[in-house]
Amino acid sequence: MDYLEYYGLKEHPFSNVVDSRFYFNSHQHSDALMKLKYAIDTKKGLAVVIGGIGTGKTTLARRLLEELDENTYEAALLVVVHATVSSEWLFKKFAIQLGVKDVKEDKVELLAQIYNRLIEINDENKIAIVMIDEVQMLNSREIMEEFRGLLNMETSDGKLLNFIFFGLPDLEEVLSLDEPLKQRVAVKIKVRAFSEQDTKDYITHRLNIAGCEKDVFSEDAVKLIYKYTHGLARRINTVCDNVLLEGYLTKADTIDGSAVKTVAVDLGLDLEGKMTSL
Repeated sequence: MDYLEYYGLKEHPFSNVVDSRFYFNSHQHSDALMKLKYAIDTKKGLAVVIGGIGTGKTTLARRLLEELDENTYEAALLVVVHATVSSEWLFKKFAIQLGVKDVKEDKVELLAQIYNRLIEINDENKIAIVMIDEVQMLNSREIMEEFRGLLNMETSDGKLLNFIFFGLPDLEEVLSLDEPLKQRVAVKIKVRAFSEQDTKDYITHRLNIAGCEKDVFSEDAVKLIYKYTHGLARRINTVCDNVLLEGYLTKADTIDGSAVKTVAVDLGLDLEGKMTSL
């Protein structure tokens, strides 16, 4: 037996793997989706989502991608995994994701291919969107200037290509590398940590999706989870997963604050938000 069986769960409720079934539509995330769809549908060109580590930016990006009907939108999501990305690499990725065939190596030819494909998408009455996660890693003036160049591709009713940047607060400084690009940001959204009530609702939501039919955490436990995690979704997942394991090991029917404190010590968390392992 493990904690799933002990607490009557069908699956692990607090995995940090992005899973749309567990998406929690908090008020701020609902507002963010509406604002991003507005930016896309009106072809504003550039929208930016900024938030700290663990606030759910990637989850929001995946949710938006899932909600964009492929009959209306030509959408792609790219994740920057290292800081040495070149503009040529990015252009190739854009081209492939947008459906360009036989992608050229020459940059000028590649840009022509992207432009022609964007015209095709527009003629099909579809909107082209490229979402990029972890944009703060693209700390390059050249790349920011290249983004501005792509945003110059437009028709009378708006931009041919719409970007949505997701990144850490450092993204503000990266955008400042090219002031004209920064001035083209049409929509800016800041994603913040959950409130205490959001944290409670988030925990309940994920437990319900995983098949839980009873209150596993006491009110005291939930309050402490919020205090130790400061409402950061990623930390909430890690703490709750460990707390469920701790509850199973101590055979607790309802998990109280003492289990949360034990886990917080193990994970190196304190009430001031300092940490050693999260």
